[in-house]
Amino acid sequence: MSRPAEQFITATDYLALERQAETKSEYLNGRIYAMSGASRSHNRITINLARRLGNQLSGSPCEPFVNDMRVKVNPTGLYTYPDVIVVCGEPQFEDADVDTLLNPKVIIEVLSDSTEAYDRSGKFAHYRALESLTDYLLVAQNQPRIEHFARQTDRSWRYSVADGLEAETEIATIDCVLRLAEVYERVAFPEVGKTDRPT
Repeated sequence: MSRPAEQFITATDYLALERQAETKSEYLNGRIYAMSGASRSHNRITINLARRLGNQLSGSPCEPFVNDMRVKVNPTGLYTYPDVIVVCGEPQFEDADVDTLLNPKVIIEVLSDSTEAYDRSGKFAHYRALESLTDYLLVAQNQPRIEHFARQTDRSWRYSVADGLEAETEIATIDCVLRLAEVYERVAFPEVGKTDRPT
């Protein structure tokens, strides 16, 4: 998250402002945090994820949403915009505006340099408080790599990683498989050792 403004704001006021704003912001503990824009690769990966999940979930009780769907973590008060969400069964929303989801089953974040540390630690700590959440995936931008945290029956989280374009990761709770070659379709990775400095 970026540095917050200093004034305290209620969640009700945040939602009223957010629903009129042209840019998205997160909210926590009375503070609004502006979100930065996404790169071309970030957008491509997000679209690929949503497409692949949408195709596999067709006809099932689950549906994916992309980063315009706000999520509220009720136990901690965080309002945020995950890159991809899957909800199964009846979606639960905070109010009649049906734009703030309360019960995501799967959350996927596409990592960037500015958000990676927060996505791995602070944000995951919030997400773990969601009773509905069964799977949390972190998708790298600069290499073909997906890290998968799956909630176990004892409430612990099992970690696995899929590396390389030939790899795949299964999200068993929604009966979906993400093949990295498809997730990273049309994504160009940076060349190893390449710099932007003039020669």
